[in-house]
Amino acid sequence: MRVLLTGGYGCIGSWIVRNLLERGDQVWIYDLKEDPRRLRLVLPEDRLRDVRFIAGDVTDLANLRHALDQHHISHVIHLAGLQVPTCRADPILGAKVNVLGTLAVFEAVRLAQGQVQRLVYASSAAVFGPPDAYPPGPLDDDVMLKPTTHYGYFKCCNEGNARVYYQDHGLSSIGLRPWTVYGVGRDFGMTSEPTKAIKALALGRRYHISYGGWQDLQYVDDVAKIFVRCLEAPYQGAKAYNLRGDVVDLATFHRALVDVEPSAAERITYGERQIAIAYNLDDSALQRDLGPLPKTPLREGIRQTLDHFRRLHAEGRLDTADLDS
Repeated sequence: MRVLLTGGYGCIGSWIVRNLLERGDQVWIYDLKEDPRRLRLVLPEDRLRDVRFIAGDVTDLANLRHALDQHHISHVIHLAGLQVPTCRADPILGAKVNVLGTLAVFEAVRLAQGQVQRLVYASSAAVFGPPDAYPPGPLDDDVMLKPTTHYGYFKCCNEGNARVYYQDHGLSSIGLRPWTVYGVGRDFGMTSEPTKAIKALALGRRYHISYGGWQDLQYVDDVAKIFVRCLEAPYQGAKAYNLRGDVVDLATFHRALVDVEPSAAERITYGERQIAIAYNLDDSALQRDLGPLPKTPLREGIRQTLDHFRRLHAEGRLDTADLDS
């Protein structure tokens, strides 16, 4: 595959790149500027040269079309977007990047149909409302969406526009809704704090997770592998799918941390506030349509992340800016 990733320098994007390169695929990252710092956390230095960079704004349709054509792109993963804090602070900018940028990607792929074989894009569990807005039990993909943030509404808009592109132009796409993605490289966003807690343990530092309650913890390498699977699996339609990892409360996450690293009992604490996003999401449709899909057990994901952070620290390559801010 010849894969173009928008926003590919983020955490999920970096792990997708790693998986694609391990398979022998060719990769281009389309972004405003070249910023391989997260890639360097997950790739050997000699593999960085295998990742090509294309400078461009995700809202620039002409440049996107040129990139797809010039590099004979066969598959597209659209990750570019601004997260909850930025969308809250500047909703107009958030809408420009998250909504207009997504429309530009869809339009560029539509105009390249016949060449581009699959489009996969990142939606978010933020399309759901708070847990008490729904009945008990796992929620399927198609329950009523009741987001509480600009970011969540932007993602709803993108899912709707994806369906219209399939309805009007026969353009198939797959949307994926991550929840709390954790792992090396996750240093920003509302649900980055569990990863920061693991990083703090690697450094022998204390860390307080500001929220509590329940969440769905998804190991980043699993999420990356799901994106890659969606690129190649037979599919027609325009559905947005829930992802599901380990649905646990913060007390259970804390116990898992202590099992992996006993010093977490004293060093890591957490709050009580429940994030206002439904956490008990059913992924059976995704498993049925595109599975089987990987799922790393929580303790093993924590162990792998902690070991990875410790290796980076031993090499003097562990950035602590996200902990110090």
